Parts: sequence; structure tokens; C-alpha cells
Amino acid sequence: MTQISFFSRVLDLIAPRVCPACGCRLGITEEPLCAACNIALPRTMHHLQPFDNELARLLWGRIPIEKCAAFFLYKPNSPSSNLIYKLKYFDRPDIGEQLGQLVATEYATENFFDGITALLPVPLTRRRTIQRGYNQSHEIARGISAVTGLPIVKKAIRRKSFRESQTQKNLWERSRNVENAFELCAAEKLNNRHVLLIDDVITTGATLTAVGKELMKVPDIKISILALCFASDK
Repeated sequence: MTQISFFSRVLDLIAPRVCPACGCRLGITEEPLCAACNIALPRTMHHLQPFDNELARLLWGRIPIEKCAAFFLYKPNSPSSNLIYKLKYFDRPDIGEQLGQLVATEYATENFFDGITALLPVPLTRRRTIQRGYNQSHEIARGISAVTGLPIVKKAIRRKSFRESQTQKNLWERSRNVENAFELCAAEKLNNRHVLLIDDVITTGATLTAVGKELMKVPDIKISILALCFASDK
């Protein structure tokens, strides 16, 4: 049983935490979600078939990938979409790190991380990172790293341009929007590695395809993908 310190109990009384999905008060042992939202989270179970699932099939023929999974399905105007919205737009990097820990804890039991040697968050432009204050994909990677011990590769690839948000764009528009947007800047950090690309939301796969094509310039690299959520059209 988890031991709760007296200080933690007092702090919980003074500054009660709330579930970022539904807004209800969290129990002292609940993190990052309340028990009800955790149970209701629409998990994809991709990690049980990481080589052949709906998300993996979306990327077949576009970039060579090893494993591919998203933790849960993105449903508009739902508690699960609230998580992503607050992570990206409400200055809540802690949500990314805590959800990273949650997905890593669950996926590690099925050996999803076996063979992977490094984590690589999808980069933002420098301007976008300054505006937001953090890169949400890096925060997710931090949580995964804390559980798995896998290192996070930094400054190996950069996003050199940001035209406009991918929201409300179709596959062709998204692909054009990220065309030539990424650039390798330290390929030697990735040589002979099996990297796990970390992203927050996958919709059409355009961003990951653009990153993956740039990564394929690295000798003997293997690429796997893990996102928090997948906005499936089914």
C-alpha cells in the first residue's frame, strides 16, 4: 500500500488537486486522473499488436516503422480531449509527464519498449516552444523516461519552419504544411539506434511521416512511434 506523508495530506487540504479530464477533486492517491476517468479512458490497446494495428496501417508505405501505438483515442468534446487541450494550451506540462508515466507503466508490462534504445520527442520550432513555454512531446517523453530509464535524445533534429496549425486540415493540406519542415542537425546522435518517436496527437500521420523521412537519412536507424492519442475517423 502506498504510504502518504502527513505533509502530502496537509497540502491536499490546502491546495486540492483536480482531475484534468473531468474537473473533479482528485483523491490523495489519484494521479494524474481520477479513478473514474482512468477507467473510462478510451485505450486503444495498440501495444498488444504493435506491428499491425489501425495506427500502424495508417503509416504503412509512407515510412518504415518497427512498432507503433497510441495510448488512447481522441474524442472531440470529451474528457480525453480535455487532457490534450489543457496540456497544449493551458500551461500544464505536468499532464504530459504524468500521462507519459502512465502509458509507460502499462506498456512496459507487455514488453513494448524492448529493443528501443532512445526517445525522440517530435520537435517544435524555437518560436513555438518559447510561446508555449515547453514542448508537450518532450514532457511526455520525460514521463516515459522516468519509468523506462530510456534516454531522451536532444537537438538531433529540429523543426525549422511552422506555417500554421494542422487543426482542421485534411491529409493533403497537412502533408503540404509540414513538407521540408524538419532538419537533421546531429545525425551522429542517432546512428545505429532504435528510436521511439514521441508525439501528443496523431491524426493523419503527416507530421510523423515528415519527421520519419528526415530520420531515414541516418545510417542504420530504426524507428518506432508512440503517441498519447489517435484521432481516428472511425
